[in-house]
Amino acid sequence: IMVLPRDGLKDRNGKPLQYDKIFYIGENDLYVPRDDKGKYKTYETPGESYADTTEVMRKLIPTHVVFNGKVGSLTGKNALTSKVGETVMLVHSQANRDTRPHLIGGHGDYVWETGKFNNPPEKDLETWFIRGGSAGAAMYKFLQPGVYAYV
Repeated sequence: IMVLPRDGLKDRNGKPLQYDKIFYIGENDLYVPRDDKGKYKTYETPGESYADTTEVMRKLIPTHVVFNGKVGSLTGKNALTSKVGETVMLVHSQANRDTRPHLIGGHGDYVWETGKFNNPPEKDLETWFIRGGSAGAAMYKFLQPGVYAYV
């Protein structure tokens, strides 16, 4: 959950900032156990997988990293869309590890890496840093048509 300021977002000089739409991107780590041959294991019930999954999680090396809970959640028919001239707010969270979001073809016009909106935003960051266990936000105005990859 990210709570936006009641009186709106402001730039470094206190000038109000506006956005046309907001997207939430949850970066998720998945820990799927493998057998001795390296193949992913299957289980009849979640309870049966508990011990093996816990062992994989303790190593803190995810087998998969996905956005919004599954592979392909932001591609194809699920792609995030915007029009030229629109300003989009991207909220990015990561529960476990530090991460560095990047918008290929764009940048963060205004970025709150720690999600603390009382602090002035950074400006014009190509890549921003989200600490594990937190969420940050970035605003970007789309000036050109095209496909922008969010990685």
